[in-house]
Amino acid sequence: MEHTPFRAMPGASLPAAYMTAETSSFVDFLRVQAPHLLPGGGGLGAVEPVRARQLADLTPQPPHGTTIVAMTFDGGVLIAGDRRATSGNLIAQRDMDKVFVADTYSAVGIAGTAGLAVEMVRIYQVELSHYEKLEGVSLSLDAKTNKLAAMVRGNLDAALQGLAAIPLFVGYDVDASDPARAGRIVSFDVVGGRYEERAGFHGVGSGSLFARSALKKLWDPGCDEDAAISMAIEALYDAADDDSATGGPDLARRIYPQIVTITAAEGAVHLSEDRVAEVTESVVTARTSQPRG
Repeated sequence: MEHTPFRAMPGASLPAAYMTAETSSFVDFLRVQAPHLLPGGGGLGAVEPVRARQLADLTPQPPHGTTIVAMTFDGGVLIAGDRRATSGNLIAQRDMDKVFVADTYSAVGIAGTAGLAVEMVRIYQVELSHYEKLEGVSLSLDAKTNKLAAMVRGNLDAALQGLAAIPLFVGYDVDASDPARAGRIVSFDVVGGRYEERAGFHGVGSGSLFARSALKKLWDPGCDEDAAISMAIEALYDAADDDSATGGPDLARRIYPQIVTITAAEGAVHLSEDRVAEVTESVVTARTSQPRG
């Protein structure tokens, strides 16, 4: 019987570039070895612009995710998101995940074209892990946000065709001189612009206008974690009240917002569904018990 050469076995032979560490950036590695795997790398942005618009008109609208809010509190920072994804005037998904832990001290929420945004975050998670494994240390918080800004910029062609993916970044700066004020929020625009939000809170997505308006009244610079969690849910409730693309708490289906908190002691942690449910139900009860004019 003829034996199959070892090099022909699946996975037995890899290009030399896969076995060397020429760069500590996983995104740079993909850009050279497999650019089609980057967000937007093989999408409409690679097509001639007029033809791309024609294809977009013929294709059902991809799901979009909204709304994301973030705020600092005494000793940390949190990020929260509703669960609804829409496709035009339809609800595409009621329980979409929009908030992700990026590494030990950072997290990202997504708005915009859901598929591209989720893919961007997954590659970003690998990028941070890849760097830490090769270099033995984590990126600084500023370097993390610069990396994410470059990935958003790389999706510009797709964004110009209406497939924008916008993240919101939160992190705890372990090198900060004041641990109580070490939580940071960074936003981005479609061309990769990076902006640190120093007001103490921010939001992105179609319902962010209403969420930020609520936080202007609710946010307290000295609030603790429990108060911040309640404020985030209040803000998302207000966003859902005025924005049809934002999903409010669904008590019947037990669908509640997602929340990640980041502190020096615990790092980035997804809050349990039971804890979020408890706070959400208290917010809804308080709202429904208010007298009506």
